[in-house]
Amino acid sequence: MSDKDIWMLNQRPRRNRKNESLRLLLTETQLSVNDLVMPLFVIEGKKQSIKIPSMPGIEKMSVDLLCREVEDLFDLGIKAVALFPSISEHLKDKKATESKNPNGLLQKAVKAIKQKLPEMVVITDVAMDPYSSDGHDGFVKNGKILNDETLPILAEMALAQAKAGCDLVAPSDMMDGRVKYIRKVLDQNGFQDVGILSYAVKYASAFYGPFRDALGSAPKQGDKKTYQMNPANIREAVREVELDVKEGADIVMVKPGLPYLDVIRLVKEVVNIPVAAYNVSGEYAMIKAAAQKGWLDSQSTSLEMLLSIKRAGADIIFTYFAKETAEHFKHKSREVQKKKLL
Repeated sequence: MSDKDIWMLNQRPRRNRKNESLRLLLTETQLSVNDLVMPLFVIEGKKQSIKIPSMPGIEKMSVDLLCREVEDLFDLGIKAVALFPSISEHLKDKKATESKNPNGLLQKAVKAIKQKLPEMVVITDVAMDPYSSDGHDGFVKNGKILNDETLPILAEMALAQAKAGCDLVAPSDMMDGRVKYIRKVLDQNGFQDVGILSYAVKYASAFYGPFRDALGSAPKQGDKKTYQMNPANIREAVREVELDVKEGADIVMVKPGLPYLDVIRLVKEVVNIPVAAYNVSGEYAMIKAAAQKGWLDSQSTSLEMLLSIKRAGADIIFTYFAKETAEHFKHKSREVQKKKLL
């Protein structure tokens, strides 16, 4: 390029990046603490916490400690939590009977949080695997996961959670027809105001490993590929979300998040209800492991990852980075206030 050609440039995108104030003014995607949901693991006992080796910084907590954590999260601006119970093996059976126990672990946790902090949005997981002796999301008979026989079990589970006071039930099982079945049972029992956040597009992913370690919910035999989706498929995602919206879902989820940004974008384009994405345990573990080695900076990398999920179209992001992201935003806000005072 000659000197004459340089002076003829009339398109200079760098002009829009020349200082921080201008960059902030022209920012296209904003990640906010309001976008974040913190997943929490709950265990039995009092004053009990168990570190999860594959998820540095994340612990399973008894209900009393969980309530304290929820208060801390709320003070940081996080207004929603998703609860996952880790129960003893002796309570598990083929029909996930413990899941509908009104005094079961998850129900106790919901009641305690709502009594302590009614304003916190509580989202509860609806799936058999934390309660199943088979470790599957559906009822297993002769080695086969039976779809229709699973639906009443899921509906009873959702009803028990609604009675405990949750705001949203979140079926993560990927059984066909479960949103419609759950919606009907909730409505028949007077819980029209309890929403359904459907894991509508849940892939059979290798990124769930740390989560399954935390709950002890890996399948005892076989895998989950007959109900979770093939990672190669994207048109199938459209079919799944459209079915769930038709059946009564209030929010649809894509899981995992980072490897499926194209799916999040497509789902956002085809539905007119909020879209959630789950930044799953494996995504969290990768960054934390690399940070421990000194290969990546955890905070800047996680913020970039969450921003990419938001940019793809997610309205809501479930992420184990929620608390530290909220702490970062709060610290940043304080720094801005200090500059103003100076």
